[in-house]
Amino acid sequence: MTDTTFEPLGMPHMGTGSSIGFGADYNPDQWPREVWDEDVALMREAGVNVVSVAIFSWARLQPTADTWDFAWLDEVMDLLHANGIGVDLATATASPPAWLTTAHPEVLPVTRTGETLWPGGRQQWRPTSPVFREHALRLADAMAQRYADHPALVAWHVSNELGCHNVWDYSDDAAAAFRAWLRERYGTLDALNAAWGTAFWSQRVGDWAQVLPPRQSAAQSNPTQQLDFKRYSSDALRDYLRAEREVLRRHTPRVPITTNFMVMRTPEGMDYASWAREVDFVSNDHYVHPGPQGHDELSFSANLTSGIAGGDPWFLMEHSTSAVNWQPVNRPKAPGELARDSLTHVAHGADAVCYFQWRQSASGAEKYHSAMVPHAGRDSDVFRAVADLGRTLETLAPVVGTRRSPARAAILFDWDSWWTSEIDSHPSDRLRYRQEALDWYSAFLALGVRADVVPAHGDLSAYDVVVAPILHVVPADLARSLAEWVSAGGHLVTTYFSGIVDQDDHAWLGGYPGAFRDLLGIRIQEMAPLFDDETPRLDDGRPVSLWADPIDVVAAEVEVLSTYVDGAQAGRPAVTRRPVGQGSASYVGARLGAVGIAPTLAQILDGAGVHSELPVANRGEVELTVRTDGESDYWFLVNRTTEAIEVTGLHGQALIGDLSGEVLTLARRGVAVLRMDV
Repeated sequence: MTDTTFEPLGMPHMGTGSSIGFGADYNPDQWPREVWDEDVALMREAGVNVVSVAIFSWARLQPTADTWDFAWLDEVMDLLHANGIGVDLATATASPPAWLTTAHPEVLPVTRTGETLWPGGRQQWRPTSPVFREHALRLADAMAQRYADHPALVAWHVSNELGCHNVWDYSDDAAAAFRAWLRERYGTLDALNAAWGTAFWSQRVGDWAQVLPPRQSAAQSNPTQQLDFKRYSSDALRDYLRAEREVLRRHTPRVPITTNFMVMRTPEGMDYASWAREVDFVSNDHYVHPGPQGHDELSFSANLTSGIAGGDPWFLMEHSTSAVNWQPVNRPKAPGELARDSLTHVAHGADAVCYFQWRQSASGAEKYHSAMVPHAGRDSDVFRAVADLGRTLETLAPVVGTRRSPARAAILFDWDSWWTSEIDSHPSDRLRYRQEALDWYSAFLALGVRADVVPAHGDLSAYDVVVAPILHVVPADLARSLAEWVSAGGHLVTTYFSGIVDQDDHAWLGGYPGAFRDLLGIRIQEMAPLFDDETPRLDDGRPVSLWADPIDVVAAEVEVLSTYVDGAQAGRPAVTRRPVGQGSASYVGARLGAVGIAPTLAQILDGAGVHSELPVANRGEVELTVRTDGESDYWFLVNRTTEAIEVTGLHGQALIGDLSGEVLTLARRGVAVLRMDV
């Protein structure tokens, strides 16, 4: 549950006041003292005004259980302040030092198969370990007391990427915490047994001590047990976040507190929509995965981060200047990508642009991960691009503090559906929830239509069209609210494997798509996933993969938009639309991919009267995102192509970009920002 006693303070002011934050993780403890002066000189040259410090410095700050060394950090804080650079100060609790894990191996996480995750990497701690929490909160308390009044301190950075490597812990500590979480959720064992369906396979439990995490078993674990363990694991990390936050707030009640989310392709273990109110401002880390939808995914994640933040500005805590080190092949970014990637995040609400990290490490696991200052040093294309971006961001000061201007369309994102739709023992193990959502987003981009990505249980009254891809988990109240929204004039689109189960992962009976069956006016008796080599086609030639639901139309007013022409479902509907009240409800029973979705989406958008704000010639070439302060709109136009293009018919003042009359020239991978009067 959200802590209603916590009142967020909002975004911090950076070292230079009301400007976009620009900087990186800064790890001076990796370098000799003489490097620090060069660092701050280069930071000033690049326009850096905020850095995150001490993220992995626990062993340096506390060499033994009873000794402390703050002198070096004191000097770093003073040096940064003297150079006008604010500090987002980490609590340094992300990875425990060797002395702690040696003395207390019981803090180490345990895998599903019972293996201990040993030191040697990072995040080697159990989220529910009372021993770890005792030592970590002691460190957070010492940090807060020492730096509470330091003028460089602009924000607190709790731990780092909570759950990146330790979200799934199956230890005895986790078992005890899981039982406590379940008792709070269900109250009684009878309620737990009912929710988990323990009549199946003789799984009924008669004592709370019999309840365990879903450890490795002889057959598939109970699916609701798996879902609840995912929910619990997210909540356990959120509870740890609160514990550090309360220590910091006690000593520094007016210093904003954050932690860096990881809204990106993976991981999926943290329900960030439920975390957002636990921090003063939302922060996010994002790294691009190369491929045909690489930049679309970046935009999708930034958009979802804005949705999690409720449209408020947020902080891009980490991304990369160029190559990373953890993909199978790590190629550098092409010219223009550094700025385009960063400015796309700004377009979706980021008021700070930061990287991992400031200076590229000379040793360690991430020494081949790019940085603002690469191994090549100042005389490098990367540093020149960094300095250019710093100057560009200075021109965007008017955008600071503006909010996302709502689109007329939205895509719903739901962690319960992500988790549950990919559990084992399902019709297909090929289904990927986030990929389906991304495909719909790519289709919106291809049509040039703005769409917000928002948590599934929020207010939809601002939207005319809502797409709910694989909205698999649908409690009765959500089904009811969506039906009411449709009747009032909303246009809903949902897909295969949606509406199938309730909040306990129990199937809605009577035929699929369960909770949405009556609203859609269709019925499916059996789901029909496809083998990898099956590619039936629709009546206009579009190929289908993964799934091909055999739809029966049961309401006379349902319109069939597309039909299968071959395969097992030949002649049956594949895409339907039903008018309901002032709105409509559409169903896409097959996986069409981003290209295949676009014609169906265009048809639905046209029926809802939702159209692109871009010139026809530029739809698909340009991504448009809008931020607003109520008096001016700020149009961010991102060139999605690798060629220079022209956008005509535009009015406004160019903060960034080449606008001549009504013609905007966008360089390849270029970004322009126009101020428009409302």
